[in-house]
Amino acid sequence: MNRKALHSISYGLYIVSSTNGERINGQIANSVFQVTSEPQTIAVSINKENLTHSYIQASRTFSISILSRETPSTLIGRFGFRSGRDIDKFDGMKYKRGITGAPIALDFAIAYIEVNVTGEMDCGTHTIFFGNVVDADVLSSEEPMTYAYYQQVKKGKSPKTAPTYQKDEPPSNVGKAT
Repeated sequence: MNRKALHSISYGLYIVSSTNGERINGQIANSVFQVTSEPQTIAVSINKENLTHSYIQASRTFSISILSRETPSTLIGRFGFRSGRDIDKFDGMKYKRGITGAPIALDFAIAYIEVNVTGEMDCGTHTIFFGNVVDADVLSSEEPMTYAYYQQVKKGKSPKTAPTYQKDEPPSNVGKAT
């Protein structure tokens, strides 16, 4: 099987955030999608090991900050390769609490969406949380960061907890003469 075929699926790059009481956390995610337009329903796939996962389960809310192409690798690294158990990812960042109480990252965000969770689906290592959009706004007309742009132009990698993570595998000899 050629796993590189999965790289052809189009993704964006987002900060998905949530709250647990007064505590806040966020993480990089690339698996965010609109499920329906009426009611406006959004879904996100979150690894069960991530702190954001437990915050979404506790609060039943999440926000999505849609990142611009100009987002620096340091910000992606902070939210994608560091744990909220070890650092305050929002320290020194511009953010606001949305109407759900979830934090909305504003640095390099071109838009945001807030969601109240109405359901979830267990997918093994990940949970797909879905829910109704309760607020959204456009902050900038800049281009959004796509996952392809992140990988090809910024030379970004996927953390082990990302749904798109793939171990480096030796080239396959399938279909080659040996």
